[in-house]
Amino acid sequence: MKALIALVLMFTLAACGQRGTFTLVEELPPEKAAIAEQSATRMAIYVGTSRLEENGEFGFGRAAVASFLRYDILVPANHKAGEVTWPRNLRRADPATDFLTLADRKFPDAKAFQSDLRGALGRRGQRDVVIYVHGFNNTMAESVYRVAQMHHDLKVPGVAVHYAWPSRGSALGYVYDRDSSLYGRDGLEELMNQVVSAGAERIVIVAHSMGGALTMETLRQASLRGDSKVMSRVGGVILISPDLDVDLFRAQARAMKTLPQPFLIFGSNRDSILNLSSRLAGAPDRLGNLKDLSVIADLKVTYYDTAAYSSGSGHNNLGTSPALLQLLGGISNLDAAFRAEADSRVGLLPGVVLTLRNATGIVLSPVEAVASGTERARQRYRSDSTSTEIAPRSVAN
Repeated sequence: MKALIALVLMFTLAACGQRGTFTLVEELPPEKAAIAEQSATRMAIYVGTSRLEENGEFGFGRAAVASFLRYDILVPANHKAGEVTWPRNLRRADPATDFLTLADRKFPDAKAFQSDLRGALGRRGQRDVVIYVHGFNNTMAESVYRVAQMHHDLKVPGVAVHYAWPSRGSALGYVYDRDSSLYGRDGLEELMNQVVSAGAERIVIVAHSMGGALTMETLRQASLRGDSKVMSRVGGVILISPDLDVDLFRAQARAMKTLPQPFLIFGSNRDSILNLSSRLAGAPDRLGNLKDLSVIADLKVTYYDTAAYSSGSGHNNLGTSPALLQLLGGISNLDAAFRAEADSRVGLLPGVVLTLRNATGIVLSPVEAVASGTERARQRYRSDSTSTEIAPRSVAN
């Protein structure tokens, strides 16, 4: 009960701030609109959603039929890495600092969505798509703007596509969101099929928190269905702070037989949200706050420990830590990093590399802290007596 109360309080306090909503440039005074269009960076975000549309807005209701959209988001010229800033109101909107919506479009059907996405792939001169899946307690606007921020800050190659499942957007909606994430499996699989039909040759999935559980359920479902059209195009999975039971993750992986590669997990044992979630679930760990790599050592995954970059709740270090964004955004060829095998990929990042059977653990650290963290990392993951010897080595830029 204490864990439940603490979890509710933490989520409630976190949600006390202003909630994000779409602010259209066309609603601004002409002089502000002109500044926004001239100075901001335009990001096209394609969206598939199982949210129900009511009164022209996509809320938390569950739709029987998917909708497909495109939002053109303006990332402000004075944007700080890791932040999404909302206008308090139209009068006080600042085009130099606030995220704004240049245009939004709902496609009449899936074919129109495919056609527009196919055109974007052609203009980019590549066939890679990154599908982002949001986590617990998100409104439609919050999830779309966060996708624009991450795609921009991480300098991710490929076209950005977002799957918006029907989160209640409430700190008290954890059970509703958990059920909605299961409800959203068919919608995510359908979106992936639409993306492939549009001409995507490779899909990388980036999922946060509860979205990680949704992603794994969808991949398991597609694999068991023999949906080779989708599974053959999945060229990488990135789970950020996944709120997912470890035993369930192992069962999902077994059902799939082979995990998409590369399979990257960003976690932290300083993630206060997942630490409380673990207590509420009566289990020691969620996948996103592992303290012992041996529990997934037989799976071909790479686990990035981002505890050194934690701030606040530490629940989305990859998306919100300016230092970590600078580190990863500084990789000259992120696409090559995703494609490479773990032993070569980790050499692009500063940290301590630990190998344990099939899994690789990387304790990311500021460069000056790498050496001092080696023994601490060794002790942290040395718990499986049947494992091979952990072999740490320092990695520099």
